[in-house]
Amino acid sequence: MNSDGPFLLTDPLARLFLDMIAAERGAARNTLDAYERDLADYCDFLERRGEAPMTALTHSVRAWLEDLALRGFKTTSTARRLSCVRQFHRFLYVEGRRPEDPAAVIDGPRRGRPLPKILTMAEVDRLLAIAREGIEDAARPVAERLLTARLTCLLETLYATGLRVSELVALPRSAARTKEPLLTIRGKGGRERLVPLTGPARDAMTVWLALLNELRPGLANSPWLFPAESQSGHLPRQVFARELKMLAGAAGLRSELVSPHVLRHAFASHLLQNGADLRVVQELLGHADVSTTQIYTHVLDERTKAMVRDLHPLSGG
Repeated sequence: MNSDGPFLLTDPLARLFLDMIAAERGAARNTLDAYERDLADYCDFLERRGEAPMTALTHSVRAWLEDLALRGFKTTSTARRLSCVRQFHRFLYVEGRRPEDPAAVIDGPRRGRPLPKILTMAEVDRLLAIAREGIEDAARPVAERLLTARLTCLLETLYATGLRVSELVALPRSAARTKEPLLTIRGKGGRERLVPLTGPARDAMTVWLALLNELRPGLANSPWLFPAESQSGHLPRQVFARELKMLAGAAGLRSELVSPHVLRHAFASHLLQNGADLRVVQELLGHADVSTTQIYTHVLDERTKAMVRDLHPLSGG
């Protein structure tokens, strides 16, 4: 059966399973179509082997998975199809149609977690240098100077703190008045954490607010660090993302590789490259589980290799 071609599901038990999914779970039409397509493929494969859902064994399900791999199905697609077949066999077992579940012991294909896009320190420096250009030039149009100062402040603050973009744009104006080198952030789930606030970030906040108060005094009483005429009252994150991509182009970087989230990744990766502990980075990013932070372990791996190469007496370095 071609995965892109028509599918015909004739097995009555598979049909009964789809009816249950529709009635008890209220599955949408698209979901039912996907399940029907997946089950049709599975039943067709079993039929070619002289088997059926009622007689299929564990090795039958594994053989179907191998067949999917040979046909070039991606890991995510295979995992989704296996989930459907698992539910089908579980249904047959729970309903007493079969005395065992042949799919229960089968592990799904491992899904490789993509590495985050990373900017080098030099690339971040280039972005910041381009962003700062013209802030002090009084001959430039007011609107242009304000945008330049705001973008610089956003960049400096994001790279200093590793904030999520939603946390960044919603910073209160009081963040610029703190005398401590730390900010208290209330993140996902209401969890509070402390993040560092560097000198350059504090300076950028000072310059931005001074220009804002001078050139747009009507916004001086806003409670937000980045006020805007929006429903929320602060800068929408989409606006920052758009301005950042324009800045990337001006800095000679591929705009599709630069985003607020990529700068958050840069914050974490550069800390690890310079010796920070993974648990510390977890706390700074506001990850509830260190496993989320472990996407950065490739940075630690490279650092470990370099240490062995440079410091081990038998490395030959």
